[in-house]
Amino acid sequence: MKQETKVKLIKYAVCVGVEAVIAFLVIWSKGFFTDSAAVNLQILADAFFVAGILMTLIAGMLFVSGEGALIGIGFVLRNVVLAFIPMGRARHELYVDYRARKLGEAKKRNNSSILVTGLIFLIIGILLTGIWYVKFYNA
Repeated sequence: MKQETKVKLIKYAVCVGVEAVIAFLVIWSKGFFTDSAAVNLQILADAFFVAGILMTLIAGMLFVSGEGALIGIGFVLRNVVLAFIPMGRARHELYVDYRARKLGEAKKRNNSSILVTGLIFLIIGILLTGIWYVKFYNA
């Protein structure tokens, strides 16, 4: 097996592991196996949905930050800190220069594993919710 394929599989395995832990924590906090099948199915749907939506949102935030949308916040925070440091204003740079430097330093990362596994968990959660709705909602 190629090294690139192994790295990709490890990324997917870590993402699925993190989502499984999140789902387990949701299941554990709601008391799985203590109620009827309808409630257990609802808890399972909630667990998959929460894990999926969290990882999908994290993937979105990583994409947005990788495109440079949060550079302005870093620039403002840096200038606030420099304002309180003696002679900090001597290291002041313009926003255009700061943005160019940060975009030059940024590495393009492939975070598709986070998005794909998050969407899969999200779809499973939605499907389980649909099954619960059809089978148990007005029972």
